Amino acid sequence: MTPFILASASVIRRQILENAGIRFSVLTSGVDEEAIKQDWSGGDPDDLALELAKAKARAVKVNDDSLVLGADQILSLDGCMYDKARSPEEARQRLKALRGKSHILHSGLAAYRAGELVWSHTQQSQLTVRNFSDVFLNEYMALAGDELTASVGAYAFEGLGAQIFDRIEGDYYAILGLPLLPVLALLRREGVIVT
Repeated sequence: MTPFILASASVIRRQILENAGIRFSVLTSGVDEEAIKQDWSGGDPDDLALELAKAKARAVKVNDDSLVLGADQILSLDGCMYDKARSPEEARQRLKALRGKSHILHSGLAAYRAGELVWSHTQQSQLTVRNFSDVFLNEYMALAGDELTASVGAYAFEGLGAQIFDRIEGDYYAILGLPLLPVLALLRREGVIVT
């Protein structure tokens, strides 16, 4: 079977693959995401998420025929793009901005083999945040801990963060940052898992 490498430090992406029974190793890319974002001249969040995923996968150098998967996610709200909050206070402001509104999570994935792009994928999910109270926000902030700065929305949808939402339109795994079914199709095609 083809060796498979996840070029991501995301704990939830690892958990998704582990829960699906996929054997893989993790090599983080060390890519300067901020530099890519600052140089970005395009306006499409899908394209930016994909460019970040490509950069991560390209940066992982291997000496075999391994398949390397990079992934990234961008949040868009009211025409603005957001990345992970850098502090709990920034997370609080993000959650206040999302309150009572719909936003889009743009997932980008790219797979490289021997330095060549062999697959790319983008996917959108729309999430509607309920109009939660300040009391709820304070309680959520106290309980959420590291989740506040681990995702672009300052929530962990797979856990406590589910309480924030009224409605979602899209794939559960895409919301978590790794659209699983397209990835599984890739892994079968590339000989990582049995067809």
